[in-house]
Amino acid sequence: MTDELLIKFLLKETTEVESITVQSWLDASPDNASYFLQFEKIWNSSKVLSGQSQVNENDAWLRFKQKTGSNNTITRQLKPRYNWLKVAAVFVLIAAGWSLYNILSPASYIDLTAGNTVTTKTLPDGSELTLNKNARLSYANNFKRNRSVHLQQGDVFFNVAHDKAKPFVIEIDKVSVLVVGTSFNIKHLANQTEVIVETGIVKVSFGKAEISLQKGEKVVISNHTDKLIKEQNTDQLYNYYRSNEFIANNTPLWRMVEVLNEQYSANIVINDPAIKNLPLNTTLKTSASLDRNLDVICKTLVISMQRNQNQILLYNHK
Repeated sequence: MTDELLIKFLLKETTEVESITVQSWLDASPDNASYFLQFEKIWNSSKVLSGQSQVNENDAWLRFKQKTGSNNTITRQLKPRYNWLKVAAVFVLIAAGWSLYNILSPASYIDLTAGNTVTTKTLPDGSELTLNKNARLSYANNFKRNRSVHLQQGDVFFNVAHDKAKPFVIEIDKVSVLVVGTSFNIKHLANQTEVIVETGIVKVSFGKAEISLQKGEKVVISNHTDKLIKEQNTDQLYNYYRSNEFIANNTPLWRMVEVLNEQYSANIVINDPAIKNLPLNTTLKTSASLDRNLDVICKTLVISMQRNQNQILLYNHK
């Protein structure tokens, strides 16, 4: 991909074939989308200052290329109608207190923390987020132009507003999630990240690996993962903080215990391996007490519960 073609794309002067080429390149990688957003930022800033520069246009363009770190090489002169851009690019470096360093440095981000309650937030582009308690993320302060989110920890449901020209990118440690308009859940705790798609298509990247997930599919990524493997999502428990229900449908006991520990900050331990995978079919309310929900589980599976200091032990009393 050449910068000249990107310039034509920004000027809306590409042919239909060229537009498809650029869009395919943007969809191919989060890095490509990030580069384009950076390039567009410089282009927009440059237009404001374009009429004021007296510097040599070709020198301006070359220095612009060096500062952007582009590996693309344009071996012929740009057409005259692009000359203003070459002048503006370098003028951004020296005029009106602006500097290219500030433009290219990471955008400032606005922190969003859920605290002890489930929190909903509508981002400037219209995307809606639901954060489970204790979830933390940040989003770019110029979000309408740079739809970038950093997820630090927790459970977040994303309902992303459709904007094909500006992909929505979520960074989670070494994981990148790229979408245009779709809904999905991301859970990032400790060294593990889980992505579950409800609608649309989501691209997940980890190192050099990349996969696309569709409705009902998920991927679980840990620090020990060397490749991405998609799976079918088999339960609705991930959704408990939005539905306010623990919905178990042939759900193994260990999975329910995992979610209960998370919701109630508890320390429930399955003390008998023989009951670990017992299938549970019931619906519990998140508003009910932990003791109440555990009592229902024990009666349903015919198992017992015992408290041992800060632990709650589940075992087979037969």
